[in-house]
Amino acid sequence: QVQLVESGGGSVQAGGSVRLSCAASTSVYAMGWFRQAPGKEREFVAVITWSTGTTYYADSVKGRFLLSRENAKNTLYLQMNNLKPEDTGVYYCNADVIEAVAVVRNYWGQGTQVTVSS
Repeated sequence: QVQLVESGGGSVQAGGSVRLSCAASTSVYAMGWFRQAPGKEREFVAVITWSTGTTYYADSVKGRFLLSRENAKNTLYLQMNNLKPEDTGVYYCNADVIEAVAVVRNYWGQGTQVTVSS
């Protein structure tokens, strides 16, 4: 069973910064972040393809959020700058793991709360 361990959430004022991290217990094919605000559905934030480093960001976070990784530790970071109250929510790490030929399984972390006050 693959484990994704998140850390780094917290409370910050608008305009501030927070860095989240997600450590996978194994190598991954892709890893990213989703978030869920109270009363809303979970939404995509950003993703990176591990082998190529290709990244994609939701339009709402482009230019403010940045993914980086530490390959040796299978760890992904999400640097969140210029935070806005609408960025508030539980942030979930998500990863695709190639477990066998043509077998890709998706995993979720436990979530970490980010609260941005105005």
